[in-house]
Amino acid sequence: MEITSLQWGITIALILGLLAYDFLFHVRTAHEPTIREAAVWSAVYVGIALLFGFVILWLDGPTLMAEYYGGYVTEKALSVDNLFVFLIIMGSFAVPRADQQKVLLFGIIFALVARTGFIFVGAAAINAFSWVFYLFGLILIFTAGNLVRGEVTEKASDDADNLVVRLARRVFHTSEHYDGDKLFTVENGRRVLTPMLLVMVAIGGTDILFALDSIPAIFGLTQEPYIVFTATAFSLMGLRQLYFLIDGLLDRLIYLSWGLSLILAFIGVKLILHALHENTLPFVNGGEHVAVVEIGIGASLAVIVGVLVLTVLASLFSPKGRALRTIQRTQDLTERYLALPGDAPAQQRHELARELDERRAHFPRISEQHKNELIDSRARFRAMLETARGQHREFEETGRVRSPSPDVPSSAGEQRAASSGGSTASRGTGR
Repeated sequence: MEITSLQWGITIALILGLLAYDFLFHVRTAHEPTIREAAVWSAVYVGIALLFGFVILWLDGPTLMAEYYGGYVTEKALSVDNLFVFLIIMGSFAVPRADQQKVLLFGIIFALVARTGFIFVGAAAINAFSWVFYLFGLILIFTAGNLVRGEVTEKASDDADNLVVRLARRVFHTSEHYDGDKLFTVENGRRVLTPMLLVMVAIGGTDILFALDSIPAIFGLTQEPYIVFTATAFSLMGLRQLYFLIDGLLDRLIYLSWGLSLILAFIGVKLILHALHENTLPFVNGGEHVAVVEIGIGASLAVIVGVLVLTVLASLFSPKGRALRTIQRTQDLTERYLALPGDAPAQQRHELARELDERRAHFPRISEQHKNELIDSRARFRAMLETARGQHREFEETGRVRSPSPDVPSSAGEQRAASSGGSTASRGTGR
């Protein structure tokens, strides 16, 4: 079924309207969203995306609806992985929490523009050259390998220091300090770039890289440009709110890279099978099609959802996942205790100390391998824990705390940037 120009026009107007509303009512005034605000608007955008599938069912039929949902789920999963990289970038640039919304909205708009370009280039290439399916399939299989390479080799990359950022620092005058959310400022009488502009450049650069695997992935599920565009666009809608809702939970999805790798590899194989079925290359079976099994959209959707569910369950309930929760909670309680003012209520100190002792009781069950993988600096971790215990003993004996506390991160973002080693940091390095 051919998508009409009217349907295209109304859809584009709807997406532009959502972006304009997001900017005017949420982002223009810098602030840090509350958990409730992020949760409500994340649910609103997911609800809009799911309802849009019924619009496609009404206008275009059940096949395109199934392709839309398959593409939406795949792109949403890839977007969650992208959030982890955005988190690393903004942590590296120390973006003020209140200004992160504007950076994220820019990233979403840039991603939408970049991916739209890739969509129409890819659609034109597919229409002209069916062998492009081979290329897309190989790109996805290569990307799947890259996603887990960081898990296997434990080599991390600096996503905040990509080529575009290094070039911008070399060519233009840049400031080391923010000036609110301004992109330019005056320093020593000279107009210079602020880190805010550089972080947007870094986000934009990584968005282009993300498009190289996200667009072939969805073309593996549908070749209808309208479905590719809408599934991609709606997967990006609400990404800003989702960031503030789950940025504290992203580190717990320790097997997300493995899950996404399986999905991309599966779609890559599906594309190559489709390429063999549509084969026109003269050196493959004499240019004739190859009789191979093709994977339907229903099976594809089931595999994608199934892999994501297993990935989340394994991340949360595997021995390594439980160890990570224990370590993160212990670190959080330790830092909260060490940050208490001298006149903090006794009940608050006792409650934190009790929770801390309960968490420490689980440490003998954590293997040495998991401790080494999940704790960035065991010596620092142990020193902070012992300092907190010593301070509480001092409080119980004297009614006051005089022992100094070591420096602790002042925000969740700094804490995450300081402890992003090990496997929790390597998930985003496969790009």
